[in-house]
Amino acid sequence: MDAAEVFWALHGDLPREGVGSDATTRTLLGLAAPLPPSPRALDVGCGPGRASLVLAGAGARVTAVDLHEPFLRRTRAAASAAGLPVAVVRASMTALPHPDGAFDLLWCEGAAYLMGVDRALREWRRLLRPDGVLVLTDAVWTTAGPSEEARGFWAAYPGMRDEAALVTAARAAGYDVLATHLLPDGDWTDEYHGPLAAAVDAWPDPDAATAAVLAEVRREVEVRRAHRDEFGYLALVLRRR
Repeated sequence: MDAAEVFWALHGDLPREGVGSDATTRTLLGLAAPLPPSPRALDVGCGPGRASLVLAGAGARVTAVDLHEPFLRRTRAAASAAGLPVAVVRASMTALPHPDGAFDLLWCEGAAYLMGVDRALREWRRLLRPDGVLVLTDAVWTTAGPSEEARGFWAAYPGMRDEAALVTAARAAGYDVLATHLLPDGDWTDEYHGPLAAAVDAWPDPDAATAAVLAEVRREVEVRRAHRDEFGYLALVLRRR
């Protein structure tokens, strides 16, 4: 199997596709207050829909967007099982098919880096009504001197910054910063790295190419465990100016 096939096989049944938790989603929603009653919300890069379900359960009218059809099917099924009215749309985060000012709340947990956070801040701003709120999470350095191993691991994300630089970028893009929130360590271990490591360990008799990919995934988990004080995921809660 090639690397992409291994990735999708590992991630197909994970409870979520990145760092986070339902508890953190609820915390961030509280930090985004006040919002209108039944706010119109867009969950960009929704994955299997965990944040969408929390937002809808809190009374938001949610549109969930992703490009990966299996994730959209999982989101539809989960929303239906929970009795929550989540509209599911297949679309690219770089070309969202919604009019200006369509949403009170735009949400993106761990996916904005795919198009570049600075670009996302600029291009998604139009989708919010005046004083609408954008909530996104992104990887950040939490020390001024990251180790060589941590820097090497994150070399594929050269745009990674610290909190101060990310806040500066948000303000320059036309937002007021309502709050920042560093995601707790359990958001890495309990629902993302834990299940991911279990999926790696359960892989039956991998061939050499697959084993190499699995080793890289194990390294991801090990680097986080060894260097948890050097990097993290930061949530920004932003109000459109």
